[in-house]
Amino acid sequence: MLGNGEVIGKLEMSWDKLLDHGEEPFELSFPSVCGDHSLTLKAAVLHPCDNQDGVSDSIVDCDIARDTDAGHAQFAQYMTSKAVSHLNDAVEHFQLVLDQCPVDHPDRASALTNLAWARLKGYIEEDFQDIDTITSLFRDALALRPQGHPDHTISLYCLTEALTWRYRKEGTIVYIHESTQLYCKLLPLCPEGTYLHSVAAGANGVDYVINGCNKLPTDGSDEDIHLRRIMLELCPLGHQHRPGAFNNLSTTLRSRFKQCGSIDDLDECIKFSREAVSLCSEGHSEHDKYLDHLAASLRSRFHHQHRSRDLDEAICLYEEALRMCPVGHERRDSRLSALGGALRARFMQRGDFDDINKAISLRREALTLSPPGHPNHDETLHNLAVALKIRYGELDVSEDLNEAIDLYRESLRLIRLDHPERHRHLCNLSSALSSRFTKTQKNEDIEEAIRLCQESLEALPSLHRSRFSSYSLLNQAYLSRYRVQRKSADLSLAIENLRLASRHPTRGLPERIWEASRWARQAEIYQHVSALEAYQICLEMFDNHVMTRSSIISRREAATAFRGAQSLAVNAASCAIRRNNLPQAVELMEQGRGQQWSLASRLRTPLEDLESTSPKLARKLSELNKSLSDAQGSVALTDRAAAGVAATQYRRLTERWGVVVAEIRNLKGFSRFLLPPSYEDMQAAACQGPVIILIASRYSCSAIVVPTSGEPHHVPFPSITLTDLKNFKDRFARAIRNASTMGPKQPRNDLIVLLRAVWDEIMLPVVNVLQQSLKLESHSRIWLCPTAAFTSIPLHAAHPFRTNADRSKEPCLEDLYICSYTPTLSALVRSRQMMKKRVAPSFVTIGQAQPGAGKGKALLAVDSELALVRKLVPATANCTTISGDAATRAGALEALQQNTWVHLACHGKQDPKQPYDSHFVMRDKPLTLLDIMEKDMPHAEFAFLSACHTAVGDEKTPDEVIHLAAGLQFSGFKSVVGTLWEVDDAVAKHVVKAFYENMFEDLEGGGGMDCTKAAWALNRATQTVKTEVPLEQRMVFIHIGA
Repeated sequence: MLGNGEVIGKLEMSWDKLLDHGEEPFELSFPSVCGDHSLTLKAAVLHPCDNQDGVSDSIVDCDIARDTDAGHAQFAQYMTSKAVSHLNDAVEHFQLVLDQCPVDHPDRASALTNLAWARLKGYIEEDFQDIDTITSLFRDALALRPQGHPDHTISLYCLTEALTWRYRKEGTIVYIHESTQLYCKLLPLCPEGTYLHSVAAGANGVDYVINGCNKLPTDGSDEDIHLRRIMLELCPLGHQHRPGAFNNLSTTLRSRFKQCGSIDDLDECIKFSREAVSLCSEGHSEHDKYLDHLAASLRSRFHHQHRSRDLDEAICLYEEALRMCPVGHERRDSRLSALGGALRARFMQRGDFDDINKAISLRREALTLSPPGHPNHDETLHNLAVALKIRYGELDVSEDLNEAIDLYRESLRLIRLDHPERHRHLCNLSSALSSRFTKTQKNEDIEEAIRLCQESLEALPSLHRSRFSSYSLLNQAYLSRYRVQRKSADLSLAIENLRLASRHPTRGLPERIWEASRWARQAEIYQHVSALEAYQICLEMFDNHVMTRSSIISRREAATAFRGAQSLAVNAASCAIRRNNLPQAVELMEQGRGQQWSLASRLRTPLEDLESTSPKLARKLSELNKSLSDAQGSVALTDRAAAGVAATQYRRLTERWGVVVAEIRNLKGFSRFLLPPSYEDMQAAACQGPVIILIASRYSCSAIVVPTSGEPHHVPFPSITLTDLKNFKDRFARAIRNASTMGPKQPRNDLIVLLRAVWDEIMLPVVNVLQQSLKLESHSRIWLCPTAAFTSIPLHAAHPFRTNADRSKEPCLEDLYICSYTPTLSALVRSRQMMKKRVAPSFVTIGQAQPGAGKGKALLAVDSELALVRKLVPATANCTTISGDAATRAGALEALQQNTWVHLACHGKQDPKQPYDSHFVMRDKPLTLLDIMEKDMPHAEFAFLSACHTAVGDEKTPDEVIHLAAGLQFSGFKSVVGTLWEVDDAVAKHVVKAFYENMFEDLEGGGGMDCTKAAWALNRATQTVKTEVPLEQRMVFIHIGA
């Protein structure tokens, strides 16, 4: 055998003939065996010298050679006859050789190998048993032949063979693990075409090891994952086992995710699973299995992150896998059950009863295909029970619940006590028994339910993901018993289990947010002291969850995916108010409101203070901010795999960003860097006048007045409920529509009645606090910060419409104060901070009177409005105009970026379903809110939006002020005039004229253009045009910002 394992024939030359050559070199020829390899060597005869030591060494070498040859001869006889006597003789000779080769002898490695190889063959034939000695000999030989030694590869191969055979006979996993690692080192050292490569890569070499590893159970351990990664290395491109290697590595990563909850494991699992599917043609025998595994992994990520596209893709893959398993296919039952599970998940998300009914039908069919005795029978029983229990929860059909309990009991009876998924069976039976207890109030049901959940917890390690489910179900069980028996201990235990579920670190944020919101609701309903703690935890997790989304739109999707999310902040603030903690109410309100803006603004945070303290951290954060901004895709990727990779990359960027921010918070003076602002921070918003936060919650409706200094003031609205506010919203919408059909001189009686109610029930109590408690002077500035249903009510237009005894008219809100709005207190603070970076003013008027077919009617007054504004703008402002064909999307966006003051007259469209698609209508394409948000305009100052619906909020998230005016403010405009509903361009010009006349009235005296005068100018303008402009067209304009 040669160095790379090639076998050649015996030397065909006698000793006499060999010695007759004298001292001249000659050739030795070894014939081929089976035509594989032959060998020709140059040789010469050397005579010993007179040195006695040399003679002694030669004698020893001759003894070694003779014993080695004798050993090989006996070994050859053994391999032919299988007579153990020959093997014993061979081993005896090889042992003699080894005894004559000390540690430093050049032939010791060969002696070790010969002895070990003979013993290994005897072990294979079961003539020897001492495999420990065999592997030890091979290890010693390998140690003497390190990498670079000409016989290193043969020693690697021999040790690999010994370990592989040991695994074959003993089944101990550690040996196939080591064998796999050695093959990974061996194969790159064996060139294609060599004998050793053909042996190592053949059916009894790597292929056997791969097949053996494929049969090992996946446990998700670090060792298991390491093994699967090595297996993938053993399967290069084109290798028949490469798809299986990808799938097995994916499977074990998913197993570790189930145990530890690391989203990195799940993302990597999905990536490898996609590779496995892509390498498999549809006719491949394993194709449906690979599809099923990819679908299951996507479904796991859906449950962890609530990305709808993952569930939709999973269902498509499950359907394709089922199509590949027609009636009679051995895996059809598994495919039916898996598709049923995905449809059940979609029902729970979207509520379509077709999904849950189909899920039950599929799982019934699966049960018929896995009768008693079938290996999947217990799991199929359990899966059908899950679907029936969920349908019972929606339809309250007792038959579904009772059948589910029977199925759960049977599946639990059949499953092994040591089965890794037994805890699921325990928990789900517990849940069904709790549900039945609420109907029958049979104590044995709830006692068993609690016992089963406790048993499931005892079976799980402290960080196992499934402890979350046990905590959640224990909450349901204890709460069910509390509702019947009213024992305070049960309520405490119920709340404590929700606290544990909310804080369980290995579960995804969406599920933990859901549990925290349940905690808050239960604490509110049962008056538990932990309600405020629940709200705080929920808001913090909500913020972290939304931040990981890689696009502005996906962040909104994440925010709206939770039922009740839009009321989370107002309910939290209401809770703090009811606990007499007004500063915390303001903090919670700010933390949960305007989240989209605050998340985006983190990436635009000025870093001057940080740069002076730690330039290195400032540079790191600046680079990460840029990377995150660049990675924010406004348009969703259509390629699912690419979208998944992009989302993973973005999430990892946010993790790195979080690490850097944590380092910054360790610096002196930066402990609250980018944390939600404290009340003291936000009070800066009231430096030029109080801010009134109007809070609309199901638990209470009230206002908090944040003064310039001192503690906030609470203004309760005892006669107003959330339902009343929603009625106000609907009635205002109808009144505005009716007013638009009236003549200019007709009285707006419906509007007058509504505005009087707003004055009496909402704004008058606030004004009383401003006048009596704060002693606020008339015509001072105030800022309104409405939330939830308050955002749909024109609070600034509140009016008593009454006459005093002396025939004087009672003043309305705008008679008393100069009103502005702000989406959040932080937005107002930020606008004022940016005022410090002012540049020379430049003014642009943008108008689009002819938007084109299908984009709205022609606006006949636009051109005259633009001409009017140009006339009123001071010459020092360098006024330019973009209109007609030049008023395109790109042209308007460029003008917004290059000018500090903007007047925009065109159609405005608010999209209530997807507010980021709200837009200004241009000649070619719409200029969307998303376009505006993606631009940073730090020097912008003022914008007048003479367009419809520019300050109307988001229908799904009323606590998020997502509209065109707020978008301009976020992008850099400090002061914005926007509109609440449709503007009549024929009369709007009267307001525009009066506004700019007041805005620029004192510039002749040498004053500069000041955007902070906008609120006062708008107040004066609406007063000036009362006789020319109907009520609803005066009310439509509002001021936002500084």
